[in-house]
Amino acid sequence: MKFEIITIFPDFFRGPLDYGIVRRARATGLIEIAIHDLRAFTHDRHRTVDDRPFGGGEGMVLKPEPIFECLEAMRVMLREERLRKDARETVVLLSPQGQMFMQSVARELAQLEHIVLICGRYEGVDERVSEHLADRDISVGDFVLSGGELGATIIVDTVTRLLPGALGNAASAQRESFTAHASEKMTQHDNELPSSTCASGGLLDYPHYTRPADFRGMTVPEVLLNWHHDDIGRWRGRKALDNTLANRPDLLRGAELSREDRKILEEIESERVNR
Repeated sequence: MKFEIITIFPDFFRGPLDYGIVRRARATGLIEIAIHDLRAFTHDRHRTVDDRPFGGGEGMVLKPEPIFECLEAMRVMLREERLRKDARETVVLLSPQGQMFMQSVARELAQLEHIVLICGRYEGVDERVSEHLADRDISVGDFVLSGGELGATIIVDTVTRLLPGALGNAASAQRESFTAHASEKMTQHDNELPSSTCASGGLLDYPHYTRPADFRGMTVPEVLLNWHHDDIGRWRGRKALDNTLANRPDLLRGAELSREDRKILEEIESERVNR
């Protein structure tokens, strides 16, 4: 897969994309990342990429000309042409007005071969970029950043993790928070512990513990020490539901809960009321 990032701050990416899973994926050729300096596609001596918006208002807006010329130099088609040819590429505009970036969106992007990320700046980007170049606008959260560079980094990292061969254990990406259908039957080796008996995907993760079992009087739950797979699975499933109810109850509304899950959830809610 190839990622191409358009930004006015190309040096921003010298650090964030040079570590961990993304670095290994680049080193093995699983992904390629190209950074494009938007100012290289300007034609005035000041290398101007922004201008005041028509109609007035505070702040500056990124101009359309440099962005269109940058994509043309990359031989990226206009949105209408990409749709006609069913190209396995997409252009994403990072914007606070975009759809929320979720794990489900990351999975969609992971099916493509070429992703162009346009990093918005200032008060926004000329609307013609969104209308004729970008397939979608994406926001990484309900907050305003100084620009789209951090969001682009998040998308590259999240999508890369989902590519076959990116993780040491491919099952890891199926057993993380927000991963829908995480409980679909998977082949388990005899020496593998079940990740959870929770029958729904998309919930928060259960707690994790490692050695020592007793650290300064803070002990690991006994159930995790007995190596009884069924007990551990039930404990993990309950904790995943408990964590989700406490921290992200909104996720429960969209989760496909089994009858057992709903029973456990009712027990947890009852326990909380009676505390």
